[in-house]
Amino acid sequence: IKMTHAFSKALGSNFAIVAKHRTSATEVEALNVIGNVENCDVLLVDDMTETAGTLTAAARLLKERGARRIFAAVSHALLNEKALARLAGSPIEELICTDSVPMAKGGGVTTLGIADLLGEAIRRIHGGESVTSLFKVS
Repeated sequence: IKMTHAFSKALGSNFAIVAKHRTSATEVEALNVIGNVENCDVLLVDDMTETAGTLTAAARLLKERGARRIFAAVSHALLNEKALARLAGSPIEELICTDSVPMAKGGGVTTLGIADLLGEAIRRIHGGESVTSLFKVS
């Protein structure tokens, strides 16, 4: 919740939380939305996705609760064809991810390069400089 609050503050927006229950290693049942998303554009944020089960279940629930538009962002997308099909059939308009791992290409997915960021982090580590400031959300 701490990171969610930091993103919310940086974006000048409110935030909501989707409470979830994992029914298996690859299946998730979204249970509840804590917060109001009615008539809001929503950005779902997660650390990684492989099957897109959590993201698509959360997106469907958010849509049911009145979200206007839904976008998603993940650090690591290990997407296969099944995940891309799941995303295509979901309310998620765009998935934004990094190129930290190779993945299948599909419509509605935007990949951001992180080579410069990783290079700068390595340079700072070797130079005894702070890496934390690279990742601060203000």
